[in-house]
Amino acid sequence: MAKIDIKKTIARFKDITPKERTSIPRQKMPQQPSAKRVKNFDEVPLGYTAEQAITEANRCLQCKKPTCIDGCPVHINIPDFIEFITLGNFQSSIESMKKYNMLPAICGRVCPQEGQCEALCVLKKRSEPVAIGKLERFIADWERENGSIIMPSIAPQSGKKIAVIGSGPAGLTAAADLIRLGHQVTIFEAFHAPGGVLIYGIPEFRLPKRIVWAEVEILQKMGAELRLSHVVGKLGTVDSLLEEYDAVFIATGAGLPYFMRIPGENLTGVYSANEFLTRNNLMRAFEFPEYDTPIVDVGRVAVIGGGNVAMDSARTSLRLGADKVHNIYRRSRTEMPARDEEIEHAEEEGVDFKLLHNPIKYTGDENGRVRQMECIRMELGEPDESGRRRPVPVIGSEFTIEVDTVVVAIGNSPNPLIPRTTNDIIVGARGNIEADTETGKTSKKGVFAAGDIVLGAATVILAMGHARNAAAGINEYLQTGEW
Repeated sequence: MAKIDIKKTIARFKDITPKERTSIPRQKMPQQPSAKRVKNFDEVPLGYTAEQAITEANRCLQCKKPTCIDGCPVHINIPDFIEFITLGNFQSSIESMKKYNMLPAICGRVCPQEGQCEALCVLKKRSEPVAIGKLERFIADWERENGSIIMPSIAPQSGKKIAVIGSGPAGLTAAADLIRLGHQVTIFEAFHAPGGVLIYGIPEFRLPKRIVWAEVEILQKMGAELRLSHVVGKLGTVDSLLEEYDAVFIATGAGLPYFMRIPGENLTGVYSANEFLTRNNLMRAFEFPEYDTPIVDVGRVAVIGGGNVAMDSARTSLRLGADKVHNIYRRSRTEMPARDEEIEHAEEEGVDFKLLHNPIKYTGDENGRVRQMECIRMELGEPDESGRRRPVPVIGSEFTIEVDTVVVAIGNSPNPLIPRTTNDIIVGARGNIEADTETGKTSKKGVFAAGDIVLGAATVILAMGHARNAAAGINEYLQTGEW
């Protein structure tokens, strides 16, 4: 956008009153049409223009007591970064953001702002909340595209060394904070590319790889050492790392998929969402034969589950050329944990939602490949421990669906490798490492943990907030030696 247009937009809101701000409609982000995007892996939302961003920012009432900050796990000063946007001062806006969050381009795309900061926006009481996440994405993209990236200040070197295991959102966040505090950080990543779940779990059309790698590159410029294809628990252990490092931070996430344990789950063509998405995202199966990691013709697909991972799997299947994609979920639309935006995108793209259904059996052909899925209809009973109404089978309602591929996306438990190979570390009943959520301290001196390895499968921003607490805990330990 030309500078004159930005100036005109700024001037248009110069003397606007609070009442007039509330009448500005929430700016809708442009996106690829569904008929076009379903045939490519390009990003779906296209981002705000500068004019849209300034207009949206002017909806913010600059509350004296900004409740939106309370909804942010990393406590970004939301009114501050938004006010800079209203002035057209995008550089100051991104600098304000990065005091709290070093991964704004990622968070602006994948964090569930509608249930966090935006849920507490005062405007929501009378209309729609300020599009905080979209504004966060805007300033992050502006910084990257305009070459105005300013490295954060780093404290004098402390002489202390920290090993960070895992380069997902928790690992990257803690590494950034620790480097800024003057410590030397080495990040150990099991895969051949950094980014963790941001790379292998989230499709290109929702979070482009170049965005993640750009953030990792900044960390490396800050001084982080990155060791790829290094599986801690196989190539050395936490105990051996403690011989070389002053502290170890475990951020290995929740990488062990759940299955339903029903007949036929071992048939060819039945994938966990982890494997299905990793093949596509990290190994770039969608660019076969340029990248030689094919997934066989997906044909008729059934995706089991109602979360974001299920939506990602269903929408990926469409882009791989599926003949038909069913989403099988045992509750109703109201109970689906996926973001509304992701469900709406899936609906627009043609996913067939079979709600209040549950698979009970898979059958295959003579070659052992899945060909049918037997389902049963469900109805909702009383609420369970999650607060959602419990699904109850409707006796005698069984029916079959023809399928060639099944993707099971019903959740994950923490990666078990490090807990199994680390002495003196306490693990919970579900395989999670037990750690103090305020300090990240585990039962083993010098070892900290945060993110999904502690919380179980959660959101990117929750893992980041947890990791920031742990980084502060590590810093205090390195200074005092107290456990």
